[in-house]
Amino acid sequence: MTLENLRGIVRGRVLLPGDEEFDKVAQAWNLTVRQSVAAVVEIADAEDAAALVSHANSAGLTVVTQPTGHGASGNGDGVTLVRTARLDGIAVHADQRWARVGAGATWGQLQAAVGAHGLTGLAGSNPVVGVTGYTLGGGLSWFSRKFGWASDGVRAFEIIDADGRPARVTAASDPELFWALRGGGGDYALVTALELDLHPAPALYGGRLMWPGTATRAVFEAFTELTERAPDELSLWFHRFQFPDAPPMVALDVAYLGDAEAAGELLAGVDAIGGAIADKRGELSVANLGDITAEPTDPSPALSRAELLTDLDDAVAKILLDDPLAPLVNLQIRHLGGALAATGPEPGARAAVREPYLLYLLGLGLPHLAEAVTAEQRRIVGALDGHLGAGKPYTFLTPGEHASAAFDASTVSRLADIKRARDPRGVFRANYPVLG
Repeated sequence: MTLENLRGIVRGRVLLPGDEEFDKVAQAWNLTVRQSVAAVVEIADAEDAAALVSHANSAGLTVVTQPTGHGASGNGDGVTLVRTARLDGIAVHADQRWARVGAGATWGQLQAAVGAHGLTGLAGSNPVVGVTGYTLGGGLSWFSRKFGWASDGVRAFEIIDADGRPARVTAASDPELFWALRGGGGDYALVTALELDLHPAPALYGGRLMWPGTATRAVFEAFTELTERAPDELSLWFHRFQFPDAPPMVALDVAYLGDAEAAGELLAGVDAIGGAIADKRGELSVANLGDITAEPTDPSPALSRAELLTDLDDAVAKILLDDPLAPLVNLQIRHLGGALAATGPEPGARAAVREPYLLYLLGLGLPHLAEAVTAEQRRIVGALDGHLGAGKPYTFLTPGEHASAAFDASTVSRLADIKRARDPRGVFRANYPVLG
């Protein structure tokens, strides 16, 4: 049997249904997503990856690579799930401001390594998210307003192609594949390592400021006013929170590439609101970037939906602020703009985003709440008709959506052509494929 043969083909651990720990290792990070995979392979190194892909090609198997399980869509019935946690090597070239990062490394690991040199990668909010999957999908960072998408900073990809051959892909060596991998998802090759640009971070200030829900309007107005004039070094997120058995709360998250004194001047209008019940802002190390939001770092059940917003006018504010938030637990608005909206030489499949804001709606994915949560998400999005952008970041896609929701039609067509040319037998399947 081709799956059982895997144990003689790779040196890493192979788990099949019925094996101890199979269910745990096959589990997606989001516990609402079910993965009925046929096997799980924890590859030992790049040679192991090549052997696995070569076998998959000849045996007609399909592989899905999930370093951490984030972003899983539940489309993996019958596939071989590849875990890359053992490929977690990091080599920092501080003088040249770049790092080679293994496919299993997380952002927490990378930030700890580069922060010691006064540098940062384009990390997101959660330290346990894998660098590779995040970057293949574009990667929206706290520092993207200043430096763009994480995928824009990739210098090279180390891959295994659909025939099981290793290659180093750059703009010069393979421009089409390089373009697709820079933000187009993981549908074209198995990536074993990345070479990423690093950026100076001599000072970093950030944290969360929280008020009772009665301050929602005042905080929202301060957020909108500040985002209209914020420098690219400043990123702000607005939150409404409705945690179970707790009163409504409102918060601002801040990340500023600069010192506390300059941040204080920028945020004077926020401080004038008064009545805060918590203020965790202060000087940060890039290794502790995850402290801003303190998101869960263990698997949990969640139902989310994201949309791009064209504006935050009075009609949008009424929809987002006036009604009770439950059964959702979080309504989040992220300020975009800056380098994310800039046009320049074609960087990759993840193109510029013109919309200035991203809306994120989150609820608990518990059986007794799921129907009400998804209904409320649909209601809010439906009410925002006329204020929504045409797409969304690939890494914010959720089960039931297609890759076409993240790109314009011409980009989807080009990605599909590359997929057909580079993987005609369908050896690889991304969480959100560009075909089908």
